[in-house]
Amino acid sequence: MAPAAAPPHPTPSPTPALRAGRTPGKLGNRLFAGISTGAGVVILVILAAVAIFLFVRAWPALVASRDELAEVGFMQGRNLWEYVAPLLFGTVLSSVIALVVAVPLSVGIALFISHYAPRRLAQGLGYLVDLLAAIPSVIFGLWGIQWLQPVIDPLFAWLSEHLGWIPLFADYQAPARNILTAGLVLAVMILPIITATIREVFLQTPRLHEEASLALGATRWEMVRQAVLPFGRSGIISAAMLGMGRALGETMAVLMVLSPGFLINFNLLQPGQHQSIAANIASQFPEASGTGVDVLIATGLILFVLTFGVNLLARWVIARRAEFSGAN
Repeated sequence: MAPAAAPPHPTPSPTPALRAGRTPGKLGNRLFAGISTGAGVVILVILAAVAIFLFVRAWPALVASRDELAEVGFMQGRNLWEYVAPLLFGTVLSSVIALVVAVPLSVGIALFISHYAPRRLAQGLGYLVDLLAAIPSVIFGLWGIQWLQPVIDPLFAWLSEHLGWIPLFADYQAPARNILTAGLVLAVMILPIITATIREVFLQTPRLHEEASLALGATRWEMVRQAVLPFGRSGIISAAMLGMGRALGETMAVLMVLSPGFLINFNLLQPGQHQSIAANIASQFPEASGTGVDVLIATGLILFVLTFGVNLLARWVIARRAEFSGAN
């Protein structure tokens, strides 16, 4: 019996020709690109406008002679740079103290939330950290005066008594209205924003990197050290610079907890030694007029340049470690 013939292959239907017309979403793409570009340009324009305003208003103070500045009461016979230098030193010192305290704590909290805590507990802690970032600075100032100063007073007294031979801890005077207290308050203020940023970076760590490290026999801490921390290094730097930007410009909290002075030294426990630029502007501006306003705006210009320089330095450091960036 002859085998049955194979059924003929169906003839493929001709592919319909694509009709010429407008590309779907082309208008939306152009609109979105225009809005995004415009937003970026607006940011640059605002930044340039602020810089120009500060420079124009500060110029009379920058070129003023000592005799002209002598008419400003709070200058006390100093020229502009003699007046600005202690303020700049106090601003940087308080911010560095805040970073030294806040960054290690932020890294530890972020690691606990992202890799150690149970999921429900991690979610609750994440929400709590985010809420702490919304607390006004004046509340932190009140907290520093009413609660922190009495608590750390015995610690500062002990440091001065037993380690007073170190200039950092010499000659403590109660109450604790010194630069170290201001730095601790700033550390608490910048802790939430640094922690939230680092936590999100740690959560971006590729799962395959973590699993590969654990598969090779690493403990959880070794896995964190080998996979998580190298991946999040640029994020840690970015978060630290973001927190430092807030610490440099913080006003009310520093004004409330710090006894001001115009000295350049590292006596962390003595009151009346240091002052920050932002707090000084807030305290002097209501009674300033004429050249005094120009002087305060000039100090604001210097703070603007300092903050801009810190951000540029952070971008340079991150660019050198681009291979560890989560964006790459």
